[in-house]
Amino acid sequence: MSEGQKKYEFKRKLEELREKTGKGTELVTIYIPPDKQISDVVAQLRDEHGQAANIKSKSTRVNVQSALDSILARLKYFKNPPENGMVIFCGMISIGGDRSTMETIVIELPEPITTYMYRCGSEFVLGPLEDMLIEKKTFGLVVLDRREATIGLLKGRHIEPIRHLTSNVPGKQKKGGQSARRFQQLRLIAINEFYKRIGDSATKIFLEVYHNDLQGILIGGPSPTKEEFIGGEYLHHELQPKIQGIFDISYTDESGLYELVDAATDTLQNLDLMQEKTLVNRFMRELVSDRGLATYGEDNVRKNLKMGAVDTLLLSEDLRRIRIYVKCTSCDYQYEKTVQKPDKLKTCPRCDKALELVEIIDIVTELSEMGEQTNSTIKFISTDFEEGEQLMNAFGGIAAILRFQTGV
Repeated sequence: MSEGQKKYEFKRKLEELREKTGKGTELVTIYIPPDKQISDVVAQLRDEHGQAANIKSKSTRVNVQSALDSILARLKYFKNPPENGMVIFCGMISIGGDRSTMETIVIELPEPITTYMYRCGSEFVLGPLEDMLIEKKTFGLVVLDRREATIGLLKGRHIEPIRHLTSNVPGKQKKGGQSARRFQQLRLIAINEFYKRIGDSATKIFLEVYHNDLQGILIGGPSPTKEEFIGGEYLHHELQPKIQGIFDISYTDESGLYELVDAATDTLQNLDLMQEKTLVNRFMRELVSDRGLATYGEDNVRKNLKMGAVDTLLLSEDLRRIRIYVKCTSCDYQYEKTVQKPDKLKTCPRCDKALELVEIIDIVTELSEMGEQTNSTIKFISTDFEEGEQLMNAFGGIAAILRFQTGV
């Protein structure tokens, strides 16, 4: 399984957990870091089991103790926590209509956790797991001219504008009867003060807030503004060495941040964002060419996967559909289709007997497995940038770059 698919499935699991609720404080969450002794966890849970006997509500008392019993039973299979630790979610989950069912979910983690946690509540505690989905690599972005500047961040695939500044720098025309020399001096002073304001704001954002995760700084704008800013060393001395490139761009408002990231493609080529942008743009070029090496939509992509024609499978991270397989319990009637959620099954159109739901599979999982069988490269595309949004909204979140022309 690729890293992209692991991340997708981890994200889906969190979405499912987020929807699970209980009554009162009956849902138990336990975070167990890799260096925590299982025996210590068992000892605490037994103590909590005894303490739960004091809960006034009989149903809450029974449900909490049942959840702890279930967790203790699971922990018997672990001598030590997994390499990155583990999280256990357990409790009586509401399933509608005043009905509920006991569920126990054990998650092994994509990165280590450091803190032990035991909580009871009406929802599971997901914050530490959601933090694992946040891209840690951050780049500082500064776009400026002598009129305005915008400071932002590139966090993983997401561009986040932080602050916009405007200057008091007068135009180049002489005003108010001042001598040209005096006017020019005042103008240079105003430019210097504006650069200092930009430098102070950027330093506060980059150094004080995001210092640990800051990979580099990109600066854009027209000449000679950006060169003057860098040459004047208006950024903090610890940030100056992090400047990884300066780029000619036209805009210095929020749109300039996006223009800057596009201009820095070569500098950022190892980032997931740039690799994804490159792939989607390649798909777009193939789509309008006469080579016939691109296709999109579930049916077309599925046919090409079966023929082994898919070189690179592009799947949107926001794709949320399932494939259901249904057959008749009496005759040989059967069908399969892709839906948002399982249909309420009707009777067989041939023999009027009951229909049976044989299998439900996530469409992403199914297409990924088909791609793996034919050595296709599988790439998950975020919707945090324009090309990724277009893949999802215009092409249904499923597309492919082909090895050879198939006519499908």
